Amino acid sequence: MIEVSGIRIPLSRLDGTERSELRACRAALQRMLHVRPGDILQLDLRKRSIDARKKDAIVLTFTVWAKLRGDERDIARRAGKRARVVAETPRELPAPLPAPTGPRPVVVGAGCAGLFCALALASAGLRPLLVERGDDAERRTAAVRRFNETGDLDPQSNIQFGLGGAGTFSDGKLGTGTKSSAHRLILQALVEAGAQRRILWDAKPHVGSDVLPSVVTNLVRRIEELGGEVRFRTQLVGLEIEHGSVRGVVVSAGGREERVATTDVVLACGHSARDVFQLARDVGVTLERKTFAMGVRIEHAQTSIDRALYGRSAGHPALGAAAYKLAQHLGDGRSAFSFCMCPGGYVVAAASEPGGVVTNGMSLSTRAGANANAGLLANVFPDDLAGDDVLAGVDLQRSCEQAAFYAGGGAFVAPAQLVGDFLASHASTGAGGLSPTYPRGVAWGALNGTLPPYVLDTLRDAIPLMARKLRGFDAADAVLTGVETRSSSPVRMTRGADGQSVNTRGLWPCGEGAGYAGGIMSAATDGLRTAEALITSRRND
Repeated sequence: MIEVSGIRIPLSRLDGTERSELRACRAALQRMLHVRPGDILQLDLRKRSIDARKKDAIVLTFTVWAKLRGDERDIARRAGKRARVVAETPRELPAPLPAPTGPRPVVVGAGCAGLFCALALASAGLRPLLVERGDDAERRTAAVRRFNETGDLDPQSNIQFGLGGAGTFSDGKLGTGTKSSAHRLILQALVEAGAQRRILWDAKPHVGSDVLPSVVTNLVRRIEELGGEVRFRTQLVGLEIEHGSVRGVVVSAGGREERVATTDVVLACGHSARDVFQLARDVGVTLERKTFAMGVRIEHAQTSIDRALYGRSAGHPALGAAAYKLAQHLGDGRSAFSFCMCPGGYVVAAASEPGGVVTNGMSLSTRAGANANAGLLANVFPDDLAGDDVLAGVDLQRSCEQAAFYAGGGAFVAPAQLVGDFLASHASTGAGGLSPTYPRGVAWGALNGTLPPYVLDTLRDAIPLMARKLRGFDAADAVLTGVETRSSSPVRMTRGADGQSVNTRGLWPCGEGAGYAGGIMSAATDGLRTAEALITSRRND
């Protein structure tokens, strides 16, 4: 196979379909490699990205893998630096151990980290038990819908807890700033479970919150087919440690507690499992404070974002809804940044505790909503926190969520303020030209008191500077909805080079909740990495 990168295709040759992309790449490849149409025996898209630096001449850039008739090395040499001979060496799930021994490992949390960890452990023949405090996808979706419509919150099954974790209701973005051979394996597994094939080559892949529930359900079925067991509505309530090693867990389901003997527990509990953080602290597991972020959701009209990024080409079917990513460093050492940007999406009600408002964002697979939204966040550093309690960040998150609940007047209504009023330090009295999408409704006013002053000041200073990078970002009628507090975990469960807790053998901190990931791809990668380390430890015992 030959890999050819940097194939630039103008928008005029594309109609938004895979067929048009393959046809245009095939024609370009013939010219670049000086081959005839019949010499290209196989053509696979491997990467697709949008180059919109020149808005009047936007192009899509592709990397392809091609199987050719003839001497591929000679053809690649003739094509220059953009072509090279490659051999596919895909990373695969672990092979079954020759003779698995010891009690089955327990994986806590069925988010992306826990699912891929359990999948790899099951593939190795270790028959993992995966416990999830929330519901399966169907019941969880119903619980979220009921909360949106009535304000009746189920603290065990909501946008934070349940099959698929918080990522299920946040668009399913699969981008990551890291590189790993595991990424292709994860994407392929998602496609086999029902995700769109385009995630295999799109530079900014996403699945969509309408598709993800069926995808994660199929991943559970695969885990069970490989010998694993998955239990929903099953919560970790006890962690047994003797002489620095794990000896078992206690789980609660339906009001009954059960002890499960095990020597290996993977804590993939997610960033909102505050009770697990407290349990780990109370039994002596080493935790540490870490930097996290808080802020608000910012909403604009999607058409304005499209025009700002794509100019006259906005709306072209090959481009879709435009996405942005912004960061602004300030002179005082603080910075603000966009997070989990959802094109054509919706602000969601993401509370998991009574008396607290939490926001997040999601998009459906079509990204066809009228508004664009993103988290607009500022860092909270360990030194910003009072006292010396390792869970002080959790306390700060909770206090902000409760303040937002109070500011919204109760019933999980969210406080909101127009960007123009926020910048002028005026309370808002109603919407401008943009309707907020938060499903429980908003209470117009000021965000003062819902977040620490250093967070609000950072956002206020950063917005006009961000508008220099993205025209219209500071639009007066753009909407800020508070508060977004769950972008990442405020604690880290410290682990060693072998992947285990630094002071508890057999305890494997994993994913976002443990402080080692940020997003679906990095969490799933960490789940695979943790499983492989656990398998190695079993092989060496």
